[in-house]
Amino acid sequence: MKAEKIESTIGFIPIARTTFDLPLASEMTDRVRQSLIRAGFILQGPEGLVTGAEEAEAASAEFAGKPIDLLLLLQATFADSTIALQTAEKVDAPILLWGLPEERTGGRLRLNSFCGVNLAAHALRRANRLYDYIYAPPGEPAALGKIRILASAGKGRRRLRGARIGRIGEHPAGFDSCRFNPERLKARFGVEVVPFSLEQVFQGARRADAEKVAELFDRLTAKVDGLRELDGSAVRGTLSAYLALRRLAEENRLDGMGLRCWPQFFTDLKCAACGALSLLTEERMPCSCEADINGTITQLILQTLSGGPAFGTDVVSFEAEANLAVVWHCGLAPLSMADPQVKPRGAIHSNRLLPLLMEFPLKPGRVTVARLSEAAGEYRLVVGAGEMLRAPLSFSGTAGALRFDRPAMEVADIIIREGLEHHAAITYGDVVAELLSLARILEMPVLRL
Repeated sequence: MKAEKIESTIGFIPIARTTFDLPLASEMTDRVRQSLIRAGFILQGPEGLVTGAEEAEAASAEFAGKPIDLLLLLQATFADSTIALQTAEKVDAPILLWGLPEERTGGRLRLNSFCGVNLAAHALRRANRLYDYIYAPPGEPAALGKIRILASAGKGRRRLRGARIGRIGEHPAGFDSCRFNPERLKARFGVEVVPFSLEQVFQGARRADAEKVAELFDRLTAKVDGLRELDGSAVRGTLSAYLALRRLAEENRLDGMGLRCWPQFFTDLKCAACGALSLLTEERMPCSCEADINGTITQLILQTLSGGPAFGTDVVSFEAEANLAVVWHCGLAPLSMADPQVKPRGAIHSNRLLPLLMEFPLKPGRVTVARLSEAAGEYRLVVGAGEMLRAPLSFSGTAGALRFDRPAMEVADIIIREGLEHHAAITYGDVVAELLSLARILEMPVLRL
């Protein structure tokens, strides 16, 4: 179930016309190709130059069924827009046009690459296709950086298409920020929401293999302090729920889950869901509490872009003088987000007084904050960033002191005046540029925190 970050796959089509300098075009194409391979990209596509419609058709057919994150059309020489448009119509991926600068020699215009990009851009614009471009020599670091951002965003788009999110139970009454529209999600992003009842999970937990539960408990004691001091029956209940949820995800090919955690986990299973959700999120099966499906989708997006887990959290307080916000949730953050100076501790829920929760302060470092929001009626992507500060645990559970890149009270104003959802998702690392590119690809407005 655990998925490590993988490099992006690029569909690479070098376009040329035979009346220009093909030896130079081939040399430049090889230099571009090698720079992409050295940068870690996986390339799909023809080895040679594509100079006609039949070659373009064959190249497009080669991409069928392959995970293409970005379609890169290298204008190795001038060409009209036919091949670019033909390929773009066949390949379902974001499009990037690459133009090659050419030295002024006083002699023949050997490539005329920029003019080819211009024609392709015009045709794509008239066809209502989104695209971007770069104009740079092979291997230019800024160009490779832009390609990495666009390909990562394309991977995020591809990850959403066909994603299956399990919805286990209904969101609590009065938690309108956890409402979602399954038909709109499917039509807009390709995400399918698969419903399950809480009782299915509870039955699975009650049938969980006692030996596997004991093995899991023993493994956790090396990572989490205080487990043996808690109510053993309740701790076993949480670990049994983890096994049941993991099996549910595997059998139904789920990519994430939104779970109704309270009060039923406490009243029916006599334990907290938090610890189970923490373990699953650590394994790259993003989970939200309160059956927050849009929150889970946000976590899946951040996880795809950053390669690390994403934590669904509340923003619970702001301190104007210290210029920081406090993010908190009961105890479901993944263990890898713990401050390495503080070992995670098993704990009880602060209101329901049952285990198992993971309790620790969040580690310091750069974080990206996001939310797939429907607060304005239509989808928007809320994007923010800042530094998680090393600080003592603010409240019981999992919590962190976050200094946003803009003043804390401005962030508070945006959250309240825009009526944003009470859950946000956090991942470590800076993937703001990737999120903005993804929003553009998905044609979603962005609200910056």
